[in-house]
Amino acid sequence: MRRLVIRPGAIGDCILSLPAIEHLRCEYLEVWAPSHSVPLVRCAARVRAISATGLDLLGIPEREPPAGLLESLAGFDEIISWYGTGNVDFRAAVAGLPFRFLPALPDETAGVHAADQSLAQAGGSGTAAPRIECPRREGGHAVIHPFSGSARKRWPLERFRELARRLEPRLPVAWCAGPEDELAGAVRFDDLYELGCWLAGASLYVGNDSGITHLAAAVGAPVVALFGPSDPAIWAPRGERVRVVSTPRPGQAIEGITLGEVVEAVRGRVGTGRGVHGGTP
Repeated sequence: MRRLVIRPGAIGDCILSLPAIEHLRCEYLEVWAPSHSVPLVRCAARVRAISATGLDLLGIPEREPPAGLLESLAGFDEIISWYGTGNVDFRAAVAGLPFRFLPALPDETAGVHAADQSLAQAGGSGTAAPRIECPRREGGHAVIHPFSGSARKRWPLERFRELARRLEPRLPVAWCAGPEDELAGAVRFDDLYELGCWLAGASLYVGNDSGITHLAAAVGAPVVALFGPSDPAIWAPRGERVRVVSTPRPGQAIEGITLGEVVEAVRGRVGTGRGVHGGTP
């Protein structure tokens, strides 16, 4: 069996799909994913960036498909694709090829976690918890990642700074940011797997609803994840070392989460009285 899995999406979407991709392993498994997520897929014989395959040019009117692409796709016995499901032109361009299309986004009305839905779509069952194995280098520090792809999902930066002041100096804080995030002195990695290996050594990770928070959970770091607009029942990172702090109802402004609530959650991750000071929320 030669199987191709095509999984587009943001970092968190791809991480939540990892249990489904692992379930689809066979004699030969190839995965096409966004370039940023390629290093995170460790279970396939080959992983390629979607942008490097020319797949995104298929189905565009008056454009010839890249040379050899259709022949390459025809060489697979089965193609499981979260890509192009709702694109009529793309589906017409690959008609006759062994595609099985899956919904790219979960049905949030079902109340089922996105990772479980992806696993079920792939033919699996049960509770899915993404895991990314990487070397653990104990760093004895906390990591704060105060960003997210949506401004609505970002807890106020000044509250993160106050949290850092309460953690230090007993638990030194390292700030983490992406390539385009403005934060002086932050640690940055171009390769997400290398970032994951660094996060795995943290004594604590605190962040918003973001792909990096899912990455921290997947590599086994103790995680405190802050959720406002998104429903944690659908989108929360999974893991025994994950604690979610959320607003009373999904959709509420994340500013409604108090500093005191986060401090209490942090105490639960690093041990009561260790590394975090009390005070007025």
